[in-house]
Amino acid sequence: MSKLLKEKLSSQIPGLREEAKSIVKNQGKKIIDQVTIDQLYGGMRGIKGLICDTSSVGLDTGLIIRGIPILELTDKLPEEVFFLLLTGELPDEKALKDLQTDLHKRNEVPSYVWDVLNAMPADSHPMVMFSSAILCMEKESEFRKLYDKGTGKEALWEAMFEDCMNIIARVPQIAAFIYRKKFGKGDMIPPDSKLDWAANFANMLGVEDKSGTFANLMRLYMVLHIDHEGGNASAFTNLVISSTLSDGYYSISGALNALAGPLHGLANQECLKFIVKMRNEIGHSPTDEEVKAYCKNLLDTGRVVSGYGHPVLRITDPRFTAFLEFGLKNMPEDETYKIVKQLFEIVPDLLVAQGKAKDPWPNVDAASGSLLYHYGIKEYDFYTVLFGISRVMGYSAQLIISRAMNAAIIRPKSVTTDWIKKQLTAAD
Repeated sequence: MSKLLKEKLSSQIPGLREEAKSIVKNQGKKIIDQVTIDQLYGGMRGIKGLICDTSSVGLDTGLIIRGIPILELTDKLPEEVFFLLLTGELPDEKALKDLQTDLHKRNEVPSYVWDVLNAMPADSHPMVMFSSAILCMEKESEFRKLYDKGTGKEALWEAMFEDCMNIIARVPQIAAFIYRKKFGKGDMIPPDSKLDWAANFANMLGVEDKSGTFANLMRLYMVLHIDHEGGNASAFTNLVISSTLSDGYYSISGALNALAGPLHGLANQECLKFIVKMRNEIGHSPTDEEVKAYCKNLLDTGRVVSGYGHPVLRITDPRFTAFLEFGLKNMPEDETYKIVKQLFEIVPDLLVAQGKAKDPWPNVDAASGSLLYHYGIKEYDFYTVLFGISRVMGYSAQLIISRAMNAAIIRPKSVTTDWIKKQLTAAD
């Protein structure tokens, strides 16, 4: 068991619970937001209706994890950032080693998971395989076992902690197995207890990596995608399922199903498809003028440049910046990466000139796919699984904290169109 992480979190929980009770008791009727009709019809976008302390996303800051901008965490391991998500503090060397040792001890995947995956049709989508593998492990849930015994809500967070730690420990091996089986890469590569969580995953994929830079990319990728506050579709799904007192296996599997949607987790592969398509249609490595003309034609004909125009941020996504810098350091002459760089230097000005976007800057997905492509991960359908592996840590941190805080069941009130019309009539 990761003793130091659990002890740190356990010591914080009484104070967090008391703070929340005090806020509700003394300020519970205070109005903090308003809801407009376009928000009701627009998927509740921007409505402040959740508490998520693990991270926040500001219009002018991008991702902030426990008060630390994401660009200040790019040299950290995913395990360190997971510790930060849960406790608000980065671990010291002893606590990090304790956490890593615990994850290695938990990483044995039940044999029936391989049976389930091997029994699935060959044309199953990797995300279906990934979600199914996690869901089928639900019989292992410590949370459900304790709840069935009548354990009080105050103590259920500890069982959620156990479930989430087991899931985090196992997903690298499960995802690597899916990649190798689905795409004919050979037999499963066993985990290596000498490697950290992300490097172990990189090794199990079987990508040739003599320089170690692919392992570094996986460390960076997992950190940059680890969390993104609580209101995005998959994180919200995760919290809604958990709020019913379902365990972590149900919740995380459900979150991954939301992540698989084309409007959420497929953006990285769509951006890469766009780059490859442009390169193929131009017929050679494009010049700046050719990139500009190609993109201008898209915009003039009502189409979009994939990866540009963020729905939330009003700055370049700092995670894009981190990937761009990684590419500049490790693959500056890679053809696909060079096009990513060209697009960044050209497209924002085009969008501003044509008034096509409130925010003309790129999001993280505009760069991530090109880096994976460079290392030979060219199977687009697997990209969302990579996204999901990293996000499992963020889902887990949010689940553990929500149970520690005895979060209520999420149950917003819906209204009918007739109700809306009556409100408008009354207002007139």
